Amino acid sequence: MHVSASKPYLLLQLRPEREAADDEYRAVLRFSQLDTDELVRIHMDQALPDIDLANFSAVIVGGGPSNVGYPADQKYDYQQRFEPKLRQLVTEVVAMDFPYFGACYGLSILADVLGGEVSDRRYAETAGAQTMILTDEGCKDPLLSDIPRSFRAFVGHKEACQEVPPGAELLAESSGCPVQMIRVGQNIYATQFHPELDSQGLALRIETYRDAGYFDPAEAAYLTALGHQESVPVPGEILRRFVARYRKDIEGR
Repeated sequence: MHVSASKPYLLLQLRPEREAADDEYRAVLRFSQLDTDELVRIHMDQALPDIDLANFSAVIVGGGPSNVGYPADQKYDYQQRFEPKLRQLVTEVVAMDFPYFGACYGLSILADVLGGEVSDRRYAETAGAQTMILTDEGCKDPLLSDIPRSFRAFVGHKEACQEVPPGAELLAESSGCPVQMIRVGQNIYATQFHPELDSQGLALRIETYRDAGYFDPAEAAYLTALGHQESVPVPGEILRRFVARYRKDIEGR
C-alpha cells in the first residue's frame, strides 16, 4: 500500500546537462519509490532559492561535474553562485541533525562543511563499479541493517574525502577510496558512490561526461560494456530505506 509523505522530499541537482539531470531525477523517484508530487526538484545550476527545511521531510543532494575542492577561479560560474547558499543550508542541516542524503558532490559539500579535506590529491575513481565494504559501525547502522557487508556500487569522481570528516562515522569503504559512506549525528548520510545509478544510467553518464576528464574518452565503450555486466541492487535499496525512514502519512500516524 502506498503511503503519502506529510511533507515532500527535496532534491537539489547541480547538473546543467538536462538529459543527465532528468535521468537522475527519474532514478531517484524509481529507487526511492516516491511519486512526483512527493519530490520537489530544484536545478541549482539555474538558481538556488531560500529553503525552509521545515517544509520538507528530508534533503537529497546529487552529484555532478562540480568539485568542492577546486580553487574558486576553477569552479563553474553556476557553482560559484549556488555553492555559498548550499554550504549555508548544509550547515543548518548539520546543526539540526536534519535528514539528509548526499551522493558524490553531496558527500563533498557535507565533508567540507564539517571541516574535512576534499580534494583530487588521492582516491579518484573512473566510471564503473567498485566493491563497497561495510565497517563494523556500518553493520550496526539502522539504515544498513541486513545489507550485505560487501556489495557493488557505481562510482565516478575526480575528488574525494582524504579522511573521515570530523564528527562523522565511517559506514563503508573501498580499496580505492577509503570514505565511501558516512553518517553524521543520527539522520545525516552521504555516499561517494551513486545509489541512484543502474547500468543504463551509468551508460548515459559516460556518454554525457565523455570529455569531462573522468576517464580516457577512448575507453567509453569499454566502460559502458563493463557497466552492463554489473548487478548493483544494494545502493538503490539504501536510498529507498533512507526515504522510507522519514516517510509519514498525512495524519502523522
